[in-house]
Amino acid sequence: MDALDRLAEPGLDLLARVDTLLAAGAPEGHRLWPLLRRMQVLPGAAVREFLDLHPAPLTDAGHAVRRLVRGYDDTCALLGDQVAWSGAAASAYDEARATLLRHLDEGPESLVGRLESMASYADALAGWVEGSRVALARALAEVLGSSEAVAVHAATRPGVHAGPAGASAAAEIATRILGVLGVAYDGAETLLRQWGPSLAETVWRDRPAVAPHYGGTTRIGY
Repeated sequence: MDALDRLAEPGLDLLARVDTLLAAGAPEGHRLWPLLRRMQVLPGAAVREFLDLHPAPLTDAGHAVRRLVRGYDDTCALLGDQVAWSGAAASAYDEARATLLRHLDEGPESLVGRLESMASYADALAGWVEGSRVALARALAEVLGSSEAVAVHAATRPGVHAGPAGASAAAEIATRILGVLGVAYDGAETLLRQWGPSLAETVWRDRPAVAPHYGGTTRIGY
């Protein structure tokens, strides 16, 4: 349990009140409006969704992918053994073996290269989740202890008519929370742009091979 988990109960209670007040509308011209148009969600609902994100499953996924890499390494070691025979069949086998080795583990576009990129991407996502949870926990702690929180609680008491002061306080809290989540989502999109090319599906890369035939040599591709 991290700081965000510990703040979840009081934080969600406050943000549910904020959502209730904002359902009647935010103050005209408030800086919250661009955030609402961009995020398309109220802060309470946004935080409830974000609470389900934890870094541990992503870290575990990275470890699992790296275990797969070790299996490929063992296969490549077996394919690296030279055959103790010669002739046309041996040459054809050697070409096929070299092409397969290249596909399995030669450069970032190989299967091993893609797996290593996937594991590193999972690590990067885990770091993003952890950092974003810290930032959101900090923001929740600040709004829970703010004068705006007092005003929101007062405006949402049973039998109390919520006035402009309650709506203004709710808008300030929502701006703080949605602003932090907006930065977090920007970080996720940046990671996807950075890692996207390295996560593309790998394709079989042909290597020209020499095949013997009567009367000369013909180059073919496997």
